Amino acid sequence: MSTQAPAIESHETATTVTFVMVWVGLVFITGVEVFLAYLQVRPDLMLTILLGLSVIKAALIMSYFMHLKFEKIQLVFWIVPATIFCICMMLLFFLPDGIRLMHQRMH
Repeated sequence: MSTQAPAIESHETATTVTFVMVWVGLVFITGVEVFLAYLQVRPDLMLTILLGLSVIKAALIMSYFMHLKFEKIQLVFWIVPATIFCICMMLLFFLPDGIRLMHQRMH
């Protein structure tokens, strides 16, 4: 019988300051998104900016608050393709209706 204690893996985590800074960044990005809603910007430009900011917010949330930044790379290699697949499926389902509605609005 062995007297050694089982090895405990130590996981690297971010400090509280890092989490607060990420949270402040997310609040700032949300403020920019709300500010854009009040501007009279072309819809295609606004949607492009909003989609870009949403991807940045999703990456920050997944990296820090879901702790994927500190996980093994194999887990990330499973999650990222699944996310890309979900985005492609959403485009496949919603893009034809969006194009159809855009053409209806022009007439």
